Amino acid sequence: MAHFPVTVVVFLIVTFSGIVSGGRDITGDILRLPSAASRFFNSDAAVEGTRWAVLIAGSNGYWNYRHQSDVCHAYQLLRKGGLKDENIIVFMYDDIAYNEENPRPGVIINKPDGDDVYKGVPKDYTGEDVTVNNFLAAILGNRTALTGGSGKVVDSGPNDHIFIYYTDHGGPGVLGMPTYPYLYAEDLNEVLKKKHASGTYKSLVFYLEACESGSIFEGLLHEGLNIYATTASNAVESSWGTYCPGEYPSPPPEYETCLGDLYSIAWMEDSDIHNLQSETLHQQYKVVKRRTSNDNSAYGSHVMQYGDIGLSKEHLFLYLGTDPANDNFTFIDENSLRSPMKAVNQRDADLIHFWDKFRKAPEGSSRKVKAQKEFVEAMSHRMHLDNSMKLIGKLLFGIEKGPEVLNIVRPAGQPLVDDWDSLKTLVRTFETHCGSLSQYGMKHMRSFANICNAGIRKEQMAEASAQACVSIPGGPWSSLHKGFSA
Repeated sequence: MAHFPVTVVVFLIVTFSGIVSGGRDITGDILRLPSAASRFFNSDAAVEGTRWAVLIAGSNGYWNYRHQSDVCHAYQLLRKGGLKDENIIVFMYDDIAYNEENPRPGVIINKPDGDDVYKGVPKDYTGEDVTVNNFLAAILGNRTALTGGSGKVVDSGPNDHIFIYYTDHGGPGVLGMPTYPYLYAEDLNEVLKKKHASGTYKSLVFYLEACESGSIFEGLLHEGLNIYATTASNAVESSWGTYCPGEYPSPPPEYETCLGDLYSIAWMEDSDIHNLQSETLHQQYKVVKRRTSNDNSAYGSHVMQYGDIGLSKEHLFLYLGTDPANDNFTFIDENSLRSPMKAVNQRDADLIHFWDKFRKAPEGSSRKVKAQKEFVEAMSHRMHLDNSMKLIGKLLFGIEKGPEVLNIVRPAGQPLVDDWDSLKTLVRTFETHCGSLSQYGMKHMRSFANICNAGIRKEQMAEASAQACVSIPGGPWSSLHKGFSA
């Protein structure tokens, strides 16, 4: 072992004590070094414990390109930040990169002038292995509960930091998956409680992109779990796709789909350029909130935060690492990219794809005929679900009171429903008679919750559903083919 002269040792001690006393920020029991000093310790050793990440795109289909694109971008961000593949778990259906609709086979981009974000992404759980069961088992580190996939789980310890990022369609109290059943808010929060009870993490951050995503944690994610969550929207509004055909900036002309999601793009493009050793979770929350609200226009949503808000004072470096190339980048609130002029409601992004495809296809071509068929099927499915729910409300509560009951919104801080098992039962009963809700139909989950909160039993729901739906429609979203969401 090398021996240093006493004068050198004394010099180092004096130098670093001066740095600390001159620029320290003490919050609670935490001593924070200024960014210049923390860069000196830029290594895994600077963070006690290991960083883990779970990334999941909960959809499939080329019209949902943006969700898998978001996840691939997140993976590249974490790898540049220093996380190892063994500590990053990726769930994605993997039907986009080599889809016949993709104008650049084997390449996925997340912004109009972006690089390929697909290269090198681990294929941990793909296709039919992207399930609620596997996702929750991976979080808990429960290998024996897995069915298929790579077998990789969050095998974390008490000093570790965990980052979970989920992007997909959603609805009040529910998140979509490319397989059935869907992920319900209570089930997710119960798993987070179990993870905390196991003592296998120090802190956990959850970023959630979905419509009504605030409802996933509203009244359910309590303080004291060392979990900080932000969501793309509050409990009653949609989230938004961006870099879509017809908006500015738009994707390259050969693309007929949205490339990303507004909230997701906001946090990732912010992370791409900043020194994450000096930027805090709270600073990023404010930047993302401003960009996602899109200047409070009609094309934006309200980013929310839940759980242990105090964790937001921590630096992003603890969860995402940081790209050494950004070491000299000074954080300024205004230096993230501006919001797009327009954005697309998540639930309408498939229609944008079908319409753009129809518009660009040569007259009389099979491609134009197929695009028209896809558009008509999607609209018919929407009309069927909307009309069925309205009729069921009137059958259960009367012509005047029905719409009122279906649209009740509980006060902030209360969970969507009192009995989640009963909610699932009512959803399954509806789907037995009326067909699958699908990604669009998740918007009606609040109506199901209100029906449940009103004390409606399974038998009453079955009778009303049978009257409202004489038969189960066919088509790609039919429960005859895919099964049930609950």
